Amino acid sequence: MSAPQPQFPVIHGYAVKANGEAFVPWQYTPRKLGPNDIEIKIDHCGICGSDIHTVDSGWGPTHYPIIVGHEIVGRVVTKGDSVKHLQLGDLVGVGAQAFACQKSDCRNCQNSMDAYCPHFVGTYNAKYADGQVSQGGYAEAVRVDSNYAFLIPKEIDPQEAAPLMCAGTTVFTPMLHHKMKKGDRVGVVGIGGLGHLAVQYAHALGAEVTAFTTSENKRQDAIKLGAHKVVNIRNEDDVKQARLSLDYLLVTTNSKHTDWTLLTTFMDTSGHIILLAVPEAPVNFNAFALIHQGISMSGSLIGGIEQVRETLAFAAKHNIRPWIEKLPMKDVNEGIERVRSNKVRFRVVLSN
Repeated sequence: MSAPQPQFPVIHGYAVKANGEAFVPWQYTPRKLGPNDIEIKIDHCGICGSDIHTVDSGWGPTHYPIIVGHEIVGRVVTKGDSVKHLQLGDLVGVGAQAFACQKSDCRNCQNSMDAYCPHFVGTYNAKYADGQVSQGGYAEAVRVDSNYAFLIPKEIDPQEAAPLMCAGTTVFTPMLHHKMKKGDRVGVVGIGGLGHLAVQYAHALGAEVTAFTTSENKRQDAIKLGAHKVVNIRNEDDVKQARLSLDYLLVTTNSKHTDWTLLTTFMDTSGHIILLAVPEAPVNFNAFALIHQGISMSGSLIGGIEQVRETLAFAAKHNIRPWIEKLPMKDVNEGIERVRSNKVRFRVVLSN
């Protein structure tokens, strides 16, 4: 049997070639299609805050030129000989991960923690074992390991599915890990691309949801999304009433102005703070604030195969959808600028 012939021997997209530059048309030759790989013709790709941190080298060195984008939805156009669970023409989504080893001796892969696999390859700005840099979804196509392409439920519009691949999975994964349930008191800091989905997922679980924001004009949005209470962190009365009120707090903002010690005051005894966004600067807080109430703090990266599937299924069942603004892929620079200036309600989706 002859090897499948990819439809995109060269992939065209929009790349940043150096820190501080705009996105420009660029093309690259993708890595060879392996037996477990698929090639996807991209229809839609969301703009994630991680994309901006990456093109700005905010989290460390970037492999320029770089095509970012890891909220991808499109159709399977080529597949390797070993791919059995996907068919040509299937509508699939890809999130922030393009590969993990899936080996029997990999503790993380075998325990549904493949997002922490030591051989993890991100959808962009990462290196495969052969040294080639992964490139993302601001493009006409992408190749990934077929394990990291997920069938999109028919109930979900493809454009709305895109942000669920990263933002949705990122917020729902810790809810699954901590087994959040009806009656739990869950706070969400930051009502943006991640936070507006976190409010919806927590509400659908039956939690009592409190949204924390510094923007009074997001109060009504938070209520529409399912928040039972809204706390303006700049309002002293709101802050006073929110003290000792939470079991869990999801931090979805990476603002350098976040008062981490203040956040601990919202936690009841043995409460848990979960970091989902990554500030570029170190996080500072008063350690005694944790000890005094027995508060714990942890981080959560993205989600593995099992968590992405559950994220999509739960969204389909409970009608959880991102609020999106749509732009053609060629207007990527406009989309990026809207995200940078915090003018988006709440996610930009680019379409080919």
